[in-house]
Amino acid sequence: MASNYLYSTRDHKFIIKEWLDGAKILGLKRFRDVYSIEDVDGILDQSLRVCKDVVAPTNDDGDTIRAVFKDGKVTVPPSFHNAFKYVAENGWGASNKDVDGEGSLPSLLYGAVHEYMIAANPAFVAYLGLPGGVGSIIKQFGSQEQIDFFTPKMFETVWGGTMCITEPGGGSDVGDMLSKAYPTDDPKIYKIKGTKCFITCGDHDLTENIIHLVLARIDGAVPGTKGLSLFIVPKIWVNEDGSLGEPNDVATVGIEHKMGLQGSATAVLNFGEEGLCRGFLLGAPLDEKGFGQGMAQMFKMINGSRVDTGHCALSVATVAYNNAVAYAKDRVQGRPIDNPRGSRVPLIQHEDIRRMLLTQKATLEGMRAMIFKGYYYLDLIAFGDLPEDVRQAKRYIELITPLIKAYSSDQAWLMITEAIQVHGGYGYTEEYPIARQARDVKIYSIWEGTNFIQSLDLVFRKWGLDKGSIFKEWLQDIAVFVKENSANAEFPREIAMLSQALKAYQELMGTVFGYMKENIRLVPLYSTRILRVTAELYCAFLLMQQALVAQEKLAQEIGDTDFYKGKINSAQFYLRNIVPDVMATAQIIKDYDTSAMDIPEGAF
Repeated sequence: MASNYLYSTRDHKFIIKEWLDGAKILGLKRFRDVYSIEDVDGILDQSLRVCKDVVAPTNDDGDTIRAVFKDGKVTVPPSFHNAFKYVAENGWGASNKDVDGEGSLPSLLYGAVHEYMIAANPAFVAYLGLPGGVGSIIKQFGSQEQIDFFTPKMFETVWGGTMCITEPGGGSDVGDMLSKAYPTDDPKIYKIKGTKCFITCGDHDLTENIIHLVLARIDGAVPGTKGLSLFIVPKIWVNEDGSLGEPNDVATVGIEHKMGLQGSATAVLNFGEEGLCRGFLLGAPLDEKGFGQGMAQMFKMINGSRVDTGHCALSVATVAYNNAVAYAKDRVQGRPIDNPRGSRVPLIQHEDIRRMLLTQKATLEGMRAMIFKGYYYLDLIAFGDLPEDVRQAKRYIELITPLIKAYSSDQAWLMITEAIQVHGGYGYTEEYPIARQARDVKIYSIWEGTNFIQSLDLVFRKWGLDKGSIFKEWLQDIAVFVKENSANAEFPREIAMLSQALKAYQELMGTVFGYMKENIRLVPLYSTRILRVTAELYCAFLLMQQALVAQEKLAQEIGDTDFYKGKINSAQFYLRNIVPDVMATAQIIKDYDTSAMDIPEGAF
């Protein structure tokens, strides 16, 4: 079995330094005395070296040695320990989630670092990232005592962290969960009882303690999601002086036997089997109506995790694409169709191989543009100096989060199938890394709310935010771009296609709003397709922005010609070959078909 970590910093340097206004982010009050735009190349180059030399060598161990459950405990491969320690101590890990942390990178920069790390070993990254995510939630919602007690060791990754939401009988029906919390004589502490499953990094031996964020219903709270609260539940109880005490009645029942991400322990946890599990309530107690704050708190982490999940999918698929390109350049097979008696040529000279590679390149670059636009907004929300910047970023990140999560994770799976096809029969073997990447990437369309849930969020919530004004404004940005570039002689077909797609999408919205009143079952029937074409429209818009930058750079004759030409070709291919799906899907939805609802269950 072979890993082949092929990655580049070039697209990230383009995004941060040439397309998005990275200088603006690094010039914010939070960062201006620490970093400048001149630091970008060094940070990205150094982090890629760390990921190549330290993290990537652990990837094979994750897939072969795996996370192991034995005698009630989970161990990870020995190589994970060395990499975990090195990355954490050198500031590439959870410390970057601390908004007040010294030397922490803005999301725009750390997003690139994180991408290299995911690509190097996707099973390893959650162990490193979850403590920071959990610590940031405690820092945002906890008392000063809880913040001081838990977060320093979490940001230092001395302690791990988890999100404990899903239950064996609950799944996506969060409001039906059965985990309970019971008050004790100490108003800060509750007894916790329940079972949680599919808990990423739920148990391991990388840290001395694990801090679980557990969603549970306080005894007496109202039913449904409104009655849920969030609790800080240490695996090992922490004494008042900060030292570790006795185990906290948190039992690991087992870990899942998964399709991929074998080095990542996905655990089933029992809380309070012996009635001795204790947890600290995060935030305020139940109000007079029996409402808790748990879901609002948890969603702060979930929304950030949805962006990260889409980014994970992109990262794994990019390694597959890079390997497909390398293989296509090296593998000599077949002769040109217009010269059948000529010499055999590398695969990359065959037309269909080039189509598959450019499909991957264009789609992945569109996904990356969308994701880093999200990171740009997140930096403005957290650290923006101007209220209008913060306001606008908050409005737009709401809209694009489901697109980032769902479109990226759906397309990553499809792009890896193209990478397998480029390899031919070798792609179906474990001697090449693509098979593993296919196994690893599939979970991302399920994590953090399935992609169907993301599509319902888009259509039923995001379309209607602020009485629909936010989405209208977002579409207007595309309309303005089309108008301003309608005379561009370099891209007449592409701008015309973007204009057609925008018009078709607006008509699609009108059709769906009609279905909401007349036959609401048609909305979930089509919602996943609606999300897909929403993302296609947005990626097309962003890729065209990048193409204009590339056009300008080529005119300046500054070098790196292949890269800039590749940017233009990516945009052209995406607009001409993928964006027509927007128009086709709009027509399909307009000419609705109810066969999927009409067919008898016995006919399946």
